Amino acid sequence: MATTQLSYTDLVPNGGVAQPAGTALVAAPTNDMQLADAFPELTVLRVSNTDDDTDLTLTVKAGDNPPALAAGQGDLDVTVAFGTVQLIGPFESGRFVQSDGSLMIESTTNTGTITALRVPRNT
Repeated sequence: MATTQLSYTDLVPNGGVAQPAGTALVAAPTNDMQLADAFPELTVLRVSNTDDDTDLTLTVKAGDNPPALAAGQGDLDVTVAFGTVQLIGPFESGRFVQSDGSLMIESTTNTGTITALRVPRNT
């Protein structure tokens, strides 16, 4: 299984950021997406579904226990309606962080984009 690496777009405190292009979604089970060195509590995923007639399901995979002590709550599945954009997150480290510090994400379709936004801490 191939893994597409995602990177953060940092939001700027008391400022603005141009809309990022995002990374093309890749469909499971042949591919998944990884956000390495994740900050789950500061992470919001922007997911666009560009299909004109099919909803997609984005899955944030439950983490490894340890360190994710609440991984038993399972994956988070969010439906993104066709032709829409949805913001998903922030996330709990205790449920979603993998043993390597990443977040693992899967999609049911490859028609759209995903952007990982990192919300800044108070400065």
